Order: sequence, then C-alpha cells, then structure tokens
Amino acid sequence: MRLRRDRRAPEYLENDERVILNPQDFKGNWKENFGNDHPIHVEFGCGKGGFITELAIRNPNINYIAAERAETVVYKACKKANDKEDIPDNLRFLYFDVNNCKDIFEKGEVERIYLNFSDPWPKKRHAYKRLTNRGFLEKYEYILAEKGEIHFKTDNKGLFAYSIEEFSAMKWVMKNVTLDLHNSDMEDNIMTEYEKKFSEMGYTINRLEAYK
Repeated sequence: MRLRRDRRAPEYLENDERVILNPQDFKGNWKENFGNDHPIHVEFGCGKGGFITELAIRNPNINYIAAERAETVVYKACKKANDKEDIPDNLRFLYFDVNNCKDIFEKGEVERIYLNFSDPWPKKRHAYKRLTNRGFLEKYEYILAEKGEIHFKTDNKGLFAYSIEEFSAMKWVMKNVTLDLHNSDMEDNIMTEYEKKFSEMGYTINRLEAYK
C-alpha cells in the first residue's frame, strides 16, 4: 500500500535539529556534525524509529543515523523520538535513497549498518531492489570501516535464504545466524515495531551478522 504524504512533514522536519536536510554536505565529516569522534551506526529503513531511538538512549557513546527514503516516514520517526522524555543527542534522521549511500558517507566512515525488516520484494525481477542484493552489499562494503558489520533481521524466510546466498557470493563472513531469534541465546535484543507485530502473529524472526 502506498504511503500517503503527510503535509505537516516538511515544516516539521525543517525545524527539527536532528533532521539533516543536506546529508551530502557531511560526507566524511559526520563526526563534526555530532561534535565527537564516537563510532557511527546507521539504520537503513528505520520505519517508525523505535529501534534506533532506543539504541541511542542505551548507548550514548555511539552516534546513530536513521535513514529512510520517504519524508513522511522520517517525520513519524522524529515525532516518536521527540515524545521521549530522555531525547538522545546522539541521533540524526535523514531521508534519501539507500542507493546513494556512497554520496552521503565516505569510505570506511560507518562502523555498523542495521537492516531491519526490509521490503522482501518477492518477485524475482525485483531482486535488485532487496537491500541485501549484492549491488547494495558492494556499497555497504565501501562505507563500512574494516571489520564493520551488518546486522540483519527479517521475518521473511525467503529473503533470509536469499540474503545468505548473497552474503556468501560476495565473500562476507556470517556469524550469530539464527532462524528463531526470540528462542536464541541473544541478550538485549531491541524489537522493532514490525518485529513485535510479526512475533505476536506467531512468526519466527531470522537474524544474522556479517562482516568482510
């Protein structure tokens, strides 16, 4: 279903200091934007923003960037973050196409990428749009620091199997692979809004970490 554009979004985002409207201007200088040299973690496809906002609250010594393509989605994520009593200073929001991530981040500038419940694009002809497609993996490898990681979660078993094949083909090392996250030994898992919804519907959650 196509997301309806919220007319309140542009003005709201222009007046929220956590929203970076010109992210390309900070390529290679994100630590200056945050005012420190802490590691940078990015979530591509932040949805309603609950996951990355909670991460930012728990980990003040890490800089977090939440990215979405749709302006309205970023607007909703920002509103949710601003509803928190302890609004984190180490969180920024961007809206841009992930295809352009090399225009936003310099080589080796990011320590970790989160991909949570990305669109599975089930039709084979749309495989190139999947965020774990090898075309995207090449771009992630460019912006990730040495031994930087991708943390990937999905309820879609087809997408998970496809992603494992893509990571393998591109010679990424995978670890902590599970087909049932909530019955694994992983501690301190932060659930996204989709994760909570799908879990309550009885779906198991697939997760892995990958690095070069």
